[in-house]
Amino acid sequence: MRYLFVCLISIITIYFFPSNGMAEKEEVSVILEITDNTKEHLNYIKENMPKLEVVATYDLLFNGIAIKGDRAAVKKAAQLDFVTESYPVQTYTTQHNLKKELADKKQEAPFILPADLNDTTYTGKGVTVGVVDTGIDYEHPDLRANFSGGFDVVDLDDDPMETTEELPTLHGTHVAGIIAADGALQGVAPDAEILAYRALGPGGSGTSIQVIAAIEEAVRDEVDIINLSLGNTVNGPDYPTSKAVNEAAKQGVAVVVANGNDGPGNWTVGSPATSAQALSIGAYEAETEVPYLHITKKDKKVALQSLSKEVPWELERDYNIVQQEHAGQGDLALLDVQAETIVDDVLLLQEKGVEGVIVYEEKASDIDWRVALIEAKISLPIAAVAKKDGRWLKRHAEEEENLFADTIFEAKPDGVANFSSRGPVTVDWTMKPDIIAPGVNILSTVPAGYEMLNGTSMATPHVAGAIALMKEAKPNWSNEQIFNALKTTAQQVERMDGNIAPPIEQGSGLIQVNDAINTDFIIHGAPITFGRVDDYLHERKKSLTLENTSSEVKEITFDFPKRNKGVIWNLPQTVTLNPYETKKVPIQLQTNSLLLDEGIFQDWLTMTDNDRQFHVPIVVMNETSNYKKVMGFSFMLNRFDDRSYNYELYVPEEVANLKVKLFDTESLLYKGTLLELTDLEVGMNKGELADEEVDLSGEFYGLMIVELENGETVHYDTSIFIE
Repeated sequence: MRYLFVCLISIITIYFFPSNGMAEKEEVSVILEITDNTKEHLNYIKENMPKLEVVATYDLLFNGIAIKGDRAAVKKAAQLDFVTESYPVQTYTTQHNLKKELADKKQEAPFILPADLNDTTYTGKGVTVGVVDTGIDYEHPDLRANFSGGFDVVDLDDDPMETTEELPTLHGTHVAGIIAADGALQGVAPDAEILAYRALGPGGSGTSIQVIAAIEEAVRDEVDIINLSLGNTVNGPDYPTSKAVNEAAKQGVAVVVANGNDGPGNWTVGSPATSAQALSIGAYEAETEVPYLHITKKDKKVALQSLSKEVPWELERDYNIVQQEHAGQGDLALLDVQAETIVDDVLLLQEKGVEGVIVYEEKASDIDWRVALIEAKISLPIAAVAKKDGRWLKRHAEEEENLFADTIFEAKPDGVANFSSRGPVTVDWTMKPDIIAPGVNILSTVPAGYEMLNGTSMATPHVAGAIALMKEAKPNWSNEQIFNALKTTAQQVERMDGNIAPPIEQGSGLIQVNDAINTDFIIHGAPITFGRVDDYLHERKKSLTLENTSSEVKEITFDFPKRNKGVIWNLPQTVTLNPYETKKVPIQLQTNSLLLDEGIFQDWLTMTDNDRQFHVPIVVMNETSNYKKVMGFSFMLNRFDDRSYNYELYVPEEVANLKVKLFDTESLLYKGTLLELTDLEVGMNKGELADEEVDLSGEFYGLMIVELENGETVHYDTSIFIE
């Protein structure tokens, strides 16, 4: 998932034992996933493999053993019968010399301070928050006082320092600052205690098992809250990281997860935000002015996102847009991002005297190149455009002798950020996000400085900090009460057209911390998901549990939703709640699929307590053909045996067969069929191909042809690299 400056970090696989051969005596580290009987297998390794050091064992969320040793010994351990999978760990040094003062930010675009969310007298004192991320710069003056340890499952040691040299990161430090910075910049809960768990290494990458191991470390350390500003694009409730989050919640930890940055389309939420037990967070954007390129000749506007931290995009006259290789003095250079060379490419354009650089990403990269741009000392304005806009500009720059554009600014009202991922979740059809929080132009700490970043990654720690405030204010409340108080008191936000944004965009709405702390009424069971309508006539009963936390009698009135064809509600008119009473209320819905509009039916149930209104989002699925039927596909060389390849993919419903065909990336000539599968199960599917079954190597355009059980065929494309 990627968007804007720093975005939701994707969980990816790191190749471990490359085929070029490395010294057998070099020390390496891995996490081994094992079958049951962790203690028995641990004793076997200790007794029979004295060259290995056991760093950690895991048995809360999964069964695993983390080991260190020379390459030959580790490889031997990974091939033991009770080892089901091995996950690599790599070591990197950590230093940083960035010098950037908070006062400098006053010269940049308007920013949002995390402390703005805290409209209470509470500070999070006595509450611990585990940040599972890229580590943090715990030497930062605004974080030093509140940092109290953690663990690094990338390097397998007790030093969760942010990566600051090769493929540097700043994500975790920014997240930690939003939660609990206490210095020149204040977080939402400046007295909360921060524990850091480094699960994502250089470039912001890591395996799902590293994330799960980090969550388990946090649970063992008895943190009160876990912040997960990370995820992938697998929209399913039973992905391993989602299962781990559910288990952590059962252990009593409040887990908040970023919903993702793959919006604005529906079905874009990914794991672990798909977890039923997590509080999943979308991004809210305050009212702002947005820069656009205005191509006068074509009367076209292209939205821009300024990327340069030194020079904002504020060009005042027309400039000619020219492709990178032809750009020169006075031009706007159009650059297709190559992640590994992006900084050098921009610096070269700066030497040529261009006025600014417009970047777009034709091919997605696992490297977070935006961080590199932010860190580089570049005196040019740089702005990102969407891929489709980049393609349009490239085509017309090639066809037109001159393609002049000026910069215009338009006011953008507040609402759900365009990049924020939407629900629902496949398989169980639940609605995500649960709520939204500020996620655009958020100023927070980065290694040795401060930066303004965007993403649901930034929205999530706002909520983690808010929960810390609530735990201080309401020490006897359960996580369920806290989560539901936040949802009950959330404020609905509107779209640009003035209509209320639908539930799958905003969940229950924008977080209101003080209202949540002081509420005397909590709705449990929201949002209501009635599931998938398969029958002509469909009737389903759900329930809400209403809790009166006050010493007074309450009369709750239900307002019937507006009439919709194909929908009939059966609701109580009023519900009486005695002081401190909790009461379950049935909610019944009848649908006629022939009359109900196709797609996702969404609405709000409104309840009134005196003059206060509360809104409960509801969703019904009438057809489900527009979500992906195959997700999370990967194909890689076996880490320990270069005579075979491993593949995995996730399917949310029954699939008759799947073919993966390969084409040349330039000519699109057909090269062969990589996979043909007919025994796929709902959920995660893994398999292996022998080396002789794969007679191609290099990078390919992959076309996945999926035949569903109903005979329908769908196609998806992906990039495939065969080592």
